[in-house]
Amino acid sequence: MGLIASTIKEKLEKAFNPTQLDVIDESHKHAGHGGAKAHAAKYGSEPGSGESHFHVIIAADTLTPMSRLARHRAVMDVLADLMVERVHALRLEVVTE
Repeated sequence: MGLIASTIKEKLEKAFNPTQLDVIDESHKHAGHGGAKAHAAKYGSEPGSGESHFHVIIAADTLTPMSRLARHRAVMDVLADLMVERVHALRLEVVTE
């Protein structure tokens, strides 16, 4: 797991104490995407290798009673600093029991 993925995981664990948390780097799937190319150029990496696109699967008791929009906002608030600079795209899947 790379530095950005590890940081995402640490922040979400601290904020939500999840019962399930998967942080999957999907950057390789977006190597031809314009945003991935720009990210790679900015950080000096090959397109698709720069930890720019992630899929997060999370389940947490604190997220369950929230609306879908509120869940996404809560997660994005926790990751806001990374979203501004380092992460180009985040696919979020909140699992509710």
